[in-house]
Amino acid sequence: MTNAIVTVQGEVSAPPTLLGQGPARIPTGGKIHPGIMVLTKRAAEVPGAREIYQQGVADGHSFEQIGRTLKEALPQLKSPLAPRNLPWFTVRAQDFPNPEVARQILDAYGEDRGRGRRLYRFPVVFPSDRWQSVMPHELAVWGVHEKRFWSQYAPDGRTRHCVCHAPVPMDHTGRRAIRIFGGRKTMLREDNGGVCDPDRCPQYQARQCNLSGRFLFFIPGIRTINALELPTTSFYALSNAIQRFQIIAHMRGGRISGFLGRSGETFFLTKALREVTHVDENGRAVRVAQWIIELEAPVDVTALLRDGEDAETAIVQATMAGQALEDRQPVDGGENAGAACAGGPEGVAQEGEPPVRPGYPTLAQLLGRAEAMGLDTEQFQQYAERRWGSGWKIERHGRGRVWDEMERYANDPEGFADKINCAMDEMAGRA
Repeated sequence: MTNAIVTVQGEVSAPPTLLGQGPARIPTGGKIHPGIMVLTKRAAEVPGAREIYQQGVADGHSFEQIGRTLKEALPQLKSPLAPRNLPWFTVRAQDFPNPEVARQILDAYGEDRGRGRRLYRFPVVFPSDRWQSVMPHELAVWGVHEKRFWSQYAPDGRTRHCVCHAPVPMDHTGRRAIRIFGGRKTMLREDNGGVCDPDRCPQYQARQCNLSGRFLFFIPGIRTINALELPTTSFYALSNAIQRFQIIAHMRGGRISGFLGRSGETFFLTKALREVTHVDENGRAVRVAQWIIELEAPVDVTALLRDGEDAETAIVQATMAGQALEDRQPVDGGENAGAACAGGPEGVAQEGEPPVRPGYPTLAQLLGRAEAMGLDTEQFQQYAERRWGSGWKIERHGRGRVWDEMERYANDPEGFADKINCAMDEMAGRA
């Protein structure tokens, strides 16, 4: 069983160390499977294979262990097991460092629907606000012992590269490998220019390169310091989950981690029988029924929106109280607020101000960008307060939402100005 690594909520970079600088991370251990593995038709015809498989299942071994045992006993079988989808999730003791965790999960959330106690649906809490961290996925080509090629996005988040392990460097004699500090290095794949293009990739067309992903989460009430893992190769499951993440994040100020509401609401993972379309070898679209992993968020949407408003109000009130205790001028939502947040008069950025990080701009940087776009900064602040609430200047997620909108209109500042004018005229008309 392999361990994964996931960045935790907040994404705050750790101080530099000998091992490098990076975001705080936690290991994950323990795996819930979306289905089971069964003998392939060819493997079932080999004498002894069925007995080995049945014995492994009876002993509670993981399917990885059963597959290794089959390969060792029957070397002629390269891929003796194939996945089979089911309406429930598979929880086996051998898939967890502490086998007791499997029993805890089934006892807490298992149901008997006529086929014994199974895990059909369970609550999950995600440890990071970035869906890319809690649902990592990639296209990958696997060799016998390791990945040969895999996809990786460039820092801009748009360009998808095809990468591989870099050759191990040799010493001056050419006979001994140099010890590599920090693990093997990666490089762009040379024979395709480092471009990940599945439509033109010979490995993808030969079904050697496939999509794989996983959900990383905690389960309420299950006592484990490690996050748990649910692997999937379903494009539909991953793409639908992204939509759910983005919807909830939009309503919670960018947050998907932790509990979703004051009453302890959470996401749920379950399965639904859906008709999905795939293209067969003759180019025809074929619809088949499959059990697809679904990410649910059974929460009162209006309550989430109210929670956001209450949080912004609390932030403003707390800031005003803190300033009163320190004998400062209170935040009035105008130029004084810009000075307080920017660290200088009238919100002007001071020398040494940190560069803009996506999602974390300062108020001074936002106002500076508004001025550069030709906007009236006072009107812009009134518009932002009307749309995102009075706490947008102080709360980083609020400033992040404002920055994202400015990004969308970066090439159309006149259109952004028209949008602000229309919104302010509408507000004046209602008044």
